Amino acid sequence: MAFGSFDSSRHQGPMAEINVVPLVDVMLVLLVIFMITAPLLTNSVKINLPRASSSPTISKPEHIELAIRENGSYYWNGKLVDESTMPARFSAEAVKNPLTELHISADRQAHYELVAKAMSAAAKAGIVHIGFITDPGK
Repeated sequence: MAFGSFDSSRHQGPMAEINVVPLVDVMLVLLVIFMITAPLLTNSVKINLPRASSSPTISKPEHIELAIRENGSYYWNGKLVDESTMPARFSAEAVKNPLTELHISADRQAHYELVAKAMSAAAKAGIVHIGFITDPGK
């Protein structure tokens, strides 16, 4: 501890110690205040709320499975279709349900042009959810 004295022969520099006693006193007072007021803030009002039971409705959008074979043939949900009838089919499905999804499954050796034509016809008809089915084992 450093105390000042009236002796001018022993001149020392300024005191560089921080006095933490007042800080500790303030912190203890705040701790006591919070300990007293915290239980007062947790009061709750009892309310009888009505009970509701519901089950989530899971509605999957309809989807079209379009298979494209290596020879250029299209299969709509497993049935052979002609390329010229696909735009009308896409339009009918889009009108029936706007959230219809198109799942395209193409052979490995199928030309990309066939896939692009199918995607273009679906997009023009209003089907915007288009996905690809792949087989990682092959």
